[in-house]
Amino acid sequence: MAQKQIKRPNGNGPGPAGKMKFEKPKNTKKTLLRLLSYVTQKKALLVVVFILVLFSSIADIAGTYLLKPIINEIGNMVSTGNRDFTVILKYLCVLGMIYILGAVAQYTYSRLMLNVSHGTLNILRKDLFEHLQDLPIKYFDTHTHGELMSRFTNDVDTIREAISNGLVQTMSSLVTVVGIFFMMLYISPALTCLIIAMLIVMLFVIKLIGGRSSVYFRRQQMAVGAVNGYIEELIEGSKVVKVFCREEKAKTTFDEINENYRKAATNAHTFASILMPIMGNLSYFNFAATAAMGAFIILKVGDTAVGGITGLFLGGAAGVLSVGSLAPFLQYTRQFSRPISMISQQMNSILAALAGAERIFEIIDETPEEDNGYVTLVYANVDENGNITESETRTGTWAWKHPHSADGSVTYTLLKGDVRFHDVTFSYDGKKTVLKNVSLYAKPGQKIAFVGSTGAGKTTITNLINRFYDIQEGKITYDGINIKKIKKDDLRRSLAMVLQDTHLFTGTVEENIRYGKLDATHEDIVKAAKIANADSFITRLPDGYNTMLTGDGANLSQGQRQLLAIARAAVADPPVLILDEATSSIDTRTERLIEKGMDSLMQGKTVFVIAHRLSTVRNSNAIMVLENGEIIEKGDHDTLLEEKGKYYKLYTGQFELS
Repeated sequence: MAQKQIKRPNGNGPGPAGKMKFEKPKNTKKTLLRLLSYVTQKKALLVVVFILVLFSSIADIAGTYLLKPIINEIGNMVSTGNRDFTVILKYLCVLGMIYILGAVAQYTYSRLMLNVSHGTLNILRKDLFEHLQDLPIKYFDTHTHGELMSRFTNDVDTIREAISNGLVQTMSSLVTVVGIFFMMLYISPALTCLIIAMLIVMLFVIKLIGGRSSVYFRRQQMAVGAVNGYIEELIEGSKVVKVFCREEKAKTTFDEINENYRKAATNAHTFASILMPIMGNLSYFNFAATAAMGAFIILKVGDTAVGGITGLFLGGAAGVLSVGSLAPFLQYTRQFSRPISMISQQMNSILAALAGAERIFEIIDETPEEDNGYVTLVYANVDENGNITESETRTGTWAWKHPHSADGSVTYTLLKGDVRFHDVTFSYDGKKTVLKNVSLYAKPGQKIAFVGSTGAGKTTITNLINRFYDIQEGKITYDGINIKKIKKDDLRRSLAMVLQDTHLFTGTVEENIRYGKLDATHEDIVKAAKIANADSFITRLPDGYNTMLTGDGANLSQGQRQLLAIARAAVADPPVLILDEATSSIDTRTERLIEKGMDSLMQGKTVFVIAHRLSTVRNSNAIMVLENGEIIEKGDHDTLLEEKGKYYKLYTGQFELS
């Protein structure tokens, strides 16, 4: 079934009509510094890259400056009539060697930056994935899968592009700009002042247009997540779309979301793309103005050195601006604007990377699931006097290890599966109460069933037992221990759940069953499959237990997938079982066969069952009828029928429908 659209706390994401609300861009400076902290984890490679960038830039600058003696030498040859090209050939050989070495350095640092970028992304993806594992269920309940997947795909890819290309070009541009600036000062401070004036204009344009572009690039990244999320939902719910003939509605909604993406992307790339032609035209104007001013100085002053401050200002260290000096200066003018143009050209990837990094860091900054528990689950031995001692090896017996900070003592309580609710009140959002003063108990070996209409609070109770959410009022105890004192991993290790929506991983049938107990042997797997009545269909598969499952078990029927989920819980063999519509996808005949196997599975265990099919709860020790978050009836099947209340109406209605 397609996921329903969820209203995010910040108002982002697609709504029912595909409309989007964009939040303001975050602190780009802070994001840049944080992203650089990941990049600098490859310090050794970055140092080598920086040295090579420095060498390449210096080679480029030095090669340009060699134009001065070459042109001056040609001028002398023309004026004197000398035809000896020896000196010029020497300069040309040196010039060629410099450019070759510079090209080799440029190729090398480009290759090294690939290692830096992929190494950085490896660390970033690792941090992102590991933090996702630590987030509470609530976070995944309020964010679509496509929205989260876009962080690993689109956002990470934009960062890769910026690091591998944008970062090294920025480094090269900065070194080149600084080097060229000093060389221009050396040749002519007067012409350099003109360049500085044009540079100020260029920086103003970059700030003006780049600031607007960053806003739209963030909107574009958010729009990509919305498109991905909607596409994933529609693919998952394709059968529902077909059944209800909602293809046209799906197309209309997608067109709206896609149009939002188009507008955001167009605006982002429009502002970013106009930078290059604007900067190019400014650089051409700068070149022409510099050439005209340089020619004017040469014509007015001539080749005669001018002393004092005037000479230093016009002709630099040489005191004279010659044609040979003007040629490299004009080349420097083009080279000076080129790094700035390169930065503007990389603005697309840089701004997109910062927008993507912000979205990734938003997840990494999410508060992880808190766990203040200190009671742990350990292997235990019990002697003839009932004394419990901890064991380092598996014994088949478990106990809660409860340290007491008051006196430093440690007590052990056998894991039995005694679960009790004491006046529990709970709300998901702090506004609407889902459970109201719920009290119940389930002793080891008992089967407790919850029935009621959708939204009555049945699944919420099982979520609270697992501590997927924490209650606001009341108390839940497990073998007499407040579950808030139990470490969540140990608490969940003592439970097994079979959900209505099964999920199978890519791998063999045996590996999927073993997910419930990673050290289970093949014999354990087969035994669990037989308990769940799955062995018969597994052995008929092409490769039996070694049959590969892909696409969430798409090559199996829904009922077969459900049987594997039950087998996964059976192999875990926990003291508490939670069956949330576990047999909803299984036909009545198979259900009766499963019940026989489940009886042995549930022997001595506490079992919580949620079922709309009331025939599956008749043999429960207690049936809780919930309505609007309250238990309105409780008792066994016969007692509730005699009362002729809500359960009686539900059961007789179900009986008539069956």
